[in-house]
Amino acid sequence: MTAAVATLVVTAEEAGLRLDRWFKRHFPGLGHARLERLLRTGQVRIDGKRAKAGARVAAGASVRVPPLGEAPEPRARPRAGVSANDRQLVQSLVLYRDDELLVLNKPPGLAVQGGTGTARHLDAMLDALRFGAAERPRLVHRLDRDTSGVLLLARSVLAARKLTEAFRRKTTRKLYWALTAGVPKPFRGRIDLPLAKLPGRAGERMAPDEEAGKRAVTYYRVLDHLGRKAAWVALWPLTGRTHQLRVHMAALGTPILGDGKYGGKAAFLSGQAISRKLHLHARALTLPHPKTGRPLTVTAPLPDHMRASWRLFGFDPESREDPFVELEV
Repeated sequence: MTAAVATLVVTAEEAGLRLDRWFKRHFPGLGHARLERLLRTGQVRIDGKRAKAGARVAAGASVRVPPLGEAPEPRARPRAGVSANDRQLVQSLVLYRDDELLVLNKPPGLAVQGGTGTARHLDAMLDALRFGAAERPRLVHRLDRDTSGVLLLARSVLAARKLTEAFRRKTTRKLYWALTAGVPKPFRGRIDLPLAKLPGRAGERMAPDEEAGKRAVTYYRVLDHLGRKAAWVALWPLTGRTHQLRVHMAALGTPILGDGKYGGKAAFLSGQAISRKLHLHARALTLPHPKTGRPLTVTAPLPDHMRASWRLFGFDPESREDPFVELEV
């Protein structure tokens, strides 16, 4: 755990968590009784103010973490140094870098953060991305393990706060490319379908829920298609719910290829030499730069299995020069 006072910034994905659950996520070795004592004595604070265990944390908030003594390191810190192979891998993923931020092209199959049964993940490799900086870079948002593409990291607490606030205020835009089984109708549209987490221990799973679900909005456009068999679809999530794009595409009756979790057998095309991996890629991200405020857009090339599928269906990924023109609304 921490040996000195630390200040951690709440990410957009953590917004709304109870403070005690936020601590459990970052410091699994800290017992609830001890956390309550730290809260009662004012040693833990949110944005400089005292807080209770049940307080909900907001994106961009600063959480003061006092020294927690000798105990296992928080989950966000690797317990051992980054291996030479992982160092080489993670540095090869850098698409953009300056003094304030880093943008990676995350490969499919690599988890962003650890969890039950996940020993190898990107968060444990972040020390390899210091590039001489005093601070370890911080994750600003997440991608699913099997989703590839643009992933943003902040190189300081201040940059993390500004970038998280940009996500919260929706001054960022994320564009995804997907290959769907079947062709969405109409070719261009807006999906406004609330989502809720299903109970159970079979892994995180979401479902449409008009009554209890949180609002989830996705714009989409078919960029190309092969008859009625498959389509190349551009997706712009206006909200950021877990598995939002996967559930929304399945709800249209055109699941993303390789997404057996939400599409079942329909997510796999028979008689085709096509990868069974998930065909969902975070193609581009545009955001206000945390220092200059000027817009920055970073684009990630397709992973190998998706590029092979594009070739198989005769789609040309190089034909789209300005990705966000595709989804202007």
